[in-house]
Amino acid sequence: MTKPTEAPSRLRRAITGPMLFAFILGDVLGAGIYALMGVLSAEVGGMLWAPLLLALLLALLTAGSYAELVTKYPRAGGAAVFAERAFRSRIVSFLVGFSMLAAGVVSAAGLAIAFAGDYLQTFLPVPAIPAAMVFLVIVGAINARGIRESMGANLVMTAIELSGLVIVIAVVGFFVAGGGGDASRVLQAPEGTGVGVAVLGGAIIAYYSFVGFETSANVIEEVKEPSRSYPKALFAALLTAGAVYVLVGLASAVALPPEELQQSSGPLLAVVEATGVGVPSWLFSLIALIAVANGALLTMIMASRLTYGMAQQGLLPEGLGRVLPGRRTPWVAILATSVVAMLLTLIGDLATLAETVVLLLLFVFLSANVSVLVLRRDRVEHDHFRVWTFIPVLGIGSCILLLTQQRAVVWLFGAGLLLVGLGLFALAQWARRRNGAAHDA
Repeated sequence: MTKPTEAPSRLRRAITGPMLFAFILGDVLGAGIYALMGVLSAEVGGMLWAPLLLALLLALLTAGSYAELVTKYPRAGGAAVFAERAFRSRIVSFLVGFSMLAAGVVSAAGLAIAFAGDYLQTFLPVPAIPAAMVFLVIVGAINARGIRESMGANLVMTAIELSGLVIVIAVVGFFVAGGGGDASRVLQAPEGTGVGVAVLGGAIIAYYSFVGFETSANVIEEVKEPSRSYPKALFAALLTAGAVYVLVGLASAVALPPEELQQSSGPLLAVVEATGVGVPSWLFSLIALIAVANGALLTMIMASRLTYGMAQQGLLPEGLGRVLPGRRTPWVAILATSVVAMLLTLIGDLATLAETVVLLLLFVFLSANVSVLVLRRDRVEHDHFRVWTFIPVLGIGSCILLLTQQRAVVWLFGAGLLLVGLGLFALAQWARRRNGAAHDA
């Protein structure tokens, strides 16, 4: 076997294996569980654990494809890089990359709204949308500071957000031991809906809570020994998050009926308060705010690095690829993605934003699963992870299944975002032709 090699990069390789595990785990845990439990209960009643488990299994299929592709082609740009190699089409590469980019920015907007909801209101009774925008400005500033600083902040915030979920599980355990709660609710489906249909519908929302693994593909140029460390960190983080999610889902259903969960924009705070265990509301709200902030930070790191990578490929205007000389961070990409996320907070509907993220990512994941099969004939000089062939085949099927469950309004919103992207793509191509003509002259 040949010795793995690391391709040269303009970005600094500062992320170790444990840091990468924390990066993925932090993004997954902060991406939805603190915000979406109430939305999820509207779909599945008390069976919160079931769509979370199904979403984990579906996510693992596509994660297997990512483990192969990312270690085979360790370059910033993620799915867009894979699509360009597999399909040899700039427009396909762009649509895949921009779908991921749009999903990241929409996700950050949703997390900002969650941040400014009941959790923040525990401390400051401020208008939600302006608070969400200020929050995104702070996230952008941390992102621009540098990848090492961002990852250091992530390590601390991941430990805190994980402790918050452990608190939920523990206090509900004490609650049940004292004769509280209703364990029968964990098997209670919503009235008028079949269990299978309800769980599948819930899995679309729950899938949002697992999509952080794609984020990690876009910082691979900053990872030390990516071929060795990436697969271990990826699967360990997803399985850890999945186990915690299922336990939190069970705890939430036991502690509160679905209709009460649905009424709160801080559902896990409501769960903790319902147990009567002596955990101050302000303390848990603080933990939840840190968790959501961590998810937003990691998502915006991904979005800015993907924007940078696509600008380097000529798929977006080249100005988006500018890097701060000292910090070596893509400052223009960070500024642009932060502004767009701020504008998207004006929508104010967390459920629609979450479903739009899933819709866009399903196209990205579909492309990645197909790319694995197409690129099997492509050989590289370094060692890399190889997934069993049936995994990407099942991954393709899972993406198609989830796409059939999306609402019409989500399709319209996603299409609008892609049209904006196509305009940027056309601008980038025009600029390239103009620069080429000027150079020839």
